[in-house]
Amino acid sequence: MVIVLGGGLSGLSAGYYLLKRFGKPAAIFESSNRLGGWIRTENHQDKGFIFELGPRTIRPRGAAGANTLEMIEDLHLPTESIRSTHIAAKNRMIYAKGELCLLPNNLGGIFATRPPFSKPLYTALFHDLQASSKKIKYGDESIYSFVKRRFGSELADYAISPMICGICAGDAKEISVRFLMNDLFETEQQYGGVVKGFFLSKLKGRKELRDGHINSPGIFVENMPSLYQRAVKERWSMYRLIDGLETLPKALETYLRSRNIEINLSSECTKILFGDDGVRLKIRDTMVLAEHVISSIPSYRLAACVKDQHPGLAGQLLAIPYVNVAVVNLQYCADNLLQQRGFGFLVPPVERRPILGVIFDSCCFEMGENTVLTVMMGGKWFEEYFGQNPTKKDLLDIALKEVEDILGICQEPRFSRVHILEKCIPQYNVGHKQVVEGIRRYIEHYKLSLSVCGAAYDGVGINDVIMSARTNVENLSFS
Repeated sequence: MVIVLGGGLSGLSAGYYLLKRFGKPAAIFESSNRLGGWIRTENHQDKGFIFELGPRTIRPRGAAGANTLEMIEDLHLPTESIRSTHIAAKNRMIYAKGELCLLPNNLGGIFATRPPFSKPLYTALFHDLQASSKKIKYGDESIYSFVKRRFGSELADYAISPMICGICAGDAKEISVRFLMNDLFETEQQYGGVVKGFFLSKLKGRKELRDGHINSPGIFVENMPSLYQRAVKERWSMYRLIDGLETLPKALETYLRSRNIEINLSSECTKILFGDDGVRLKIRDTMVLAEHVISSIPSYRLAACVKDQHPGLAGQLLAIPYVNVAVVNLQYCADNLLQQRGFGFLVPPVERRPILGVIFDSCCFEMGENTVLTVMMGGKWFEEYFGQNPTKKDLLDIALKEVEDILGICQEPRFSRVHILEKCIPQYNVGHKQVVEGIRRYIEHYKLSLSVCGAAYDGVGINDVIMSARTNVENLSFS
């Protein structure tokens, strides 16, 4: 039997793909009393709104995006899309220099000078053309350093840094360039510049095409999933599930249980021992035997399980840091409180404010006659701004003050929720790629019946963790 550790989205997806590929019996063990991990929806449909306590939307981009849509289609889940012309898709802002600044949303926007930038964004291309080439030691640097080096400090401070806050609540000065800009970095290292490399690689690509060398289309060799084709045709920018994102893990649970997949809650694994006769796991003081283990639990939890037998592997797993994030959901009984509508705004770290950003939920989707906001706080700077043990009231008070200062909303919300998500997002710091390669190399070298998937290894987004599960399952072979 294959055992999956973790009942978050990646673990449930691993169970789903094990069924699809092998039809084998499997068991999922989750340490908490619920499934879904950090995905959690609080439904107030009777009042016309929902709170998302974690992720809320999914982007239909690339093979990973198509893969998620294939799963959603297979599970018969209804979606609600935001098209590229929707105001939430077009209007994305940052709060900088005392005002909300609308980021360019079309080609013409890069030719105008808009705050907080002191000159048009297209000039960053000339900065790249004039910048000298530099071979980076050990093949990695921070995404902040890369962007500053190639495109200038303004773009690093006011575009890339807040974007990293929004994606992983991290510090762009520590996050690896390979996290989001791996291809750009490789191009720059190969050709000596991003713009130069772009054109030279295009010419090389055309030559390879003429010579008959065509890249593999990936997992969808024959055709893309029909829902993905629809998303492309209708130009979806993002989408959600009708009753909230927690619908997805709940649907996966129903799918798996109906096909005799064993799902165990409140079942923490505390030790894993590998031997010639398989893998033994200590779960609730009972030893469970498995043919193979797929771990989707946080890397630091897996480290605690393997440290006695494989301290070297545990050390590498512990090299992946995590951050805490506070999520404050607010609902106001009026739908006209926002002077500027859009997806929301992010706050560059250089502004030194105690929030990462605010999502305008009621601008993205229908929320009745309500204004619904989500304030994201902490991340890399959690302890710096809030100390080690902030109360929920402290966090709520800070969130409300920021909403008043930046958005001018003075009234008290009718409903509010504060959740502290401890160690919720792994940080892909400089060297992360080598760390993950080292972990998988160790597993292969010692022939451990272990696969690792999830946010710590292959990307932190919804699409990433689902694809991570699929890839790891497809790499398995059973006699």
